[in-house]
Amino acid sequence: MAYRNQRYGSYQRRSSAQEYDDLSRYRREEPSRGSARSSADSHRAAGMPHSSQDRAPDVRYSRAGTQNRYSTQLHKQRRRRKIIRNIAIGVLAAVAIGVGAAWAYVGMINGNLSKGIDAGLSSALVQTNMTKEPFYMVLMGTDDSIAREGDNSTEGTYRTDTVMLARIDPVSKKVTLVSMPRDTQVNLTGYGTQKLNAAYALGGSSMAVNAVSGLAGVGISHFALVDMDGLEQVVDALGGIQVDVPMTIDDADAGGHLDAGQQTLTGAQALILCRSRHAYDDYGGGDLYRAANQRLVLQAIANKLLSSDVATIANTITVLSNSVSTDLKVNDIIGLAQAMQGMDTSKDLYSATMPTVSVYQDSLWYEQVVQDKWKTMMSRVDQGLSPTQDSEIDSATGTVLSNAGDSDTASSSSNVSKSGSIVVRNGSGTAGVAQTVSSRLTKAGYTVSDTGNADSFNYTKTLVVYNNASQADEARAIADALGEGSAQVNDGTYTLTGDFLVIIGQDYVND
Repeated sequence: MAYRNQRYGSYQRRSSAQEYDDLSRYRREEPSRGSARSSADSHRAAGMPHSSQDRAPDVRYSRAGTQNRYSTQLHKQRRRRKIIRNIAIGVLAAVAIGVGAAWAYVGMINGNLSKGIDAGLSSALVQTNMTKEPFYMVLMGTDDSIAREGDNSTEGTYRTDTVMLARIDPVSKKVTLVSMPRDTQVNLTGYGTQKLNAAYALGGSSMAVNAVSGLAGVGISHFALVDMDGLEQVVDALGGIQVDVPMTIDDADAGGHLDAGQQTLTGAQALILCRSRHAYDDYGGGDLYRAANQRLVLQAIANKLLSSDVATIANTITVLSNSVSTDLKVNDIIGLAQAMQGMDTSKDLYSATMPTVSVYQDSLWYEQVVQDKWKTMMSRVDQGLSPTQDSEIDSATGTVLSNAGDSDTASSSSNVSKSGSIVVRNGSGTAGVAQTVSSRLTKAGYTVSDTGNADSFNYTKTLVVYNNASQADEARAIADALGEGSAQVNDGTYTLTGDFLVIIGQDYVND
């Protein structure tokens, strides 16, 4: 107990002695300058080593110093936060402006695309998922052009020179184009018997869709109208298109001259091919050949577009928007183009013309639909098959009148050489026939070296004479181009001054 008391007492004495020192060290009041010096002096007088207490109080550890440091740090943090906030606001503003500009741009393009679409179109169309299931679309080309709008020659009324029914299957990546003659006879509500190309002029896009739907017996999901200037601009936007032009075209009404053969066409050249009718006056109805060539150009455009990147597709849509009226929006077109990428247009783009027969009625020429053939064709189309069982090539011009996807068959006649020179002789007695045939063969890509009369006018059959077996295929192709005659090897009877001798017989019809 004594020990404990001694320790306790000692502890008490130490505590009592220390009490002042402890309290002075943690006293809240700031010591005066005098007390600070007295403390320092007492330390020196006692011989104690110099310490921090000898110096003036360190403001870093004073309350005021701490407050200053805290205030400075807080100010810096606030500045950093403000800078970060301003940067974030700037970035967000830039993004917002970019997004806003993009939406404004897309909105402008959509606005351009919808020009010319009447309010009743939506009720005439049927709803389909254009990237998930097959659908039908009406494609129309009009004589509405920048030049004609400028001179007001049509007074704002336009007829559609080109009418096509397209079946597009994004699942199997197949497209079918069926041309419908512009003079096809139809009955338009409120207008009676009319030609098909009057539907758009009289009732806008909705009447045009209803007319085509009624003829084809299928629902139409989408509509597009393109003017002739627009086609030229689209081809140029794609950097030109690859086309095997079937025959040489000289047609001032269509825009000029176009060579035969495989080549890259500019927009202006593609327009010549799409417009030309009179270049085919010696071969038959110009509308039939023109429709076939329009499908050929569309196929080339599709082939180029579907192999392009998104930027090229977007640029093409921008160009399209200035000359196309459609219910489709920008995202629809891009989505469809992406869904169809990988399509082989040489095998999976079918084409044909609706079967019709010409009739003269009420002082007008019409094309009347051959119903049984048309029903058969549409049955095949609706099943996803080609419109015709086999491709059809016009023997005289090499024009593909229908494409069944059998590309080898479709191109067989055009692959035959046309390098040999031809001498043409009139053996029928019909005046001028040798010149007519010469012109026809030249337009088909052949070289005619001479024309004249045969040794007599008693030839009943047209002949294409050749010298050796290696020329047989080309001789038969020449006969096909004429639409009459047979090829036969020279047995010594005929004198050939060229590679081939064509003798026109009385069976040749000079049309």
